[in-house]
Amino acid sequence: MVCSEFRLQAQVISKDKTLTNKTMETLKKSKRVDSTEEARKVIDELREFNGELMFHQSGGCCDGSSPMCYLKDEFKVGNQDVYLGTVHGAEFYMSKDQFEYWKHTHLTLDVTKGRGASFSLEIPMGIRFIIRSRLFEENEANNLEDIRYGKGE
Repeated sequence: MVCSEFRLQAQVISKDKTLTNKTMETLKKSKRVDSTEEARKVIDELREFNGELMFHQSGGCCDGSSPMCYLKDEFKVGNQDVYLGTVHGAEFYMSKDQFEYWKHTHLTLDVTKGRGASFSLEIPMGIRFIIRSRLFEENEANNLEDIRYGKGE
């Protein structure tokens, strides 16, 4: 299970009536999207050459349903785009219609050899980003990271 961790702090009054901070419990939020080591290497290379990046996966046909890598803010995120989290420091969005099909799955960004027919930044490298997916396990599905629509600004 891939998680991000949050700690809840509580102020506890001890028997001698002093106030202390104690960690009550650790809640782990299941990530909706992650990446393979190979994808992270490509992201690092693209970021070094281009600057900050973002990903968007639409519901279009052909390569349009593949994850696309853009310069941060080059793709205009709209109110019908769902923010799923970050992948190796890059925000990842998906169109609302596409999300309806994928909302029950954990997404893993990966790369494969072969040139796609898209505007994604990795295409000139002779590779393309792809998504590998699996259904969330019950404990993950019950504790997912929050989504938001649009940029949330």
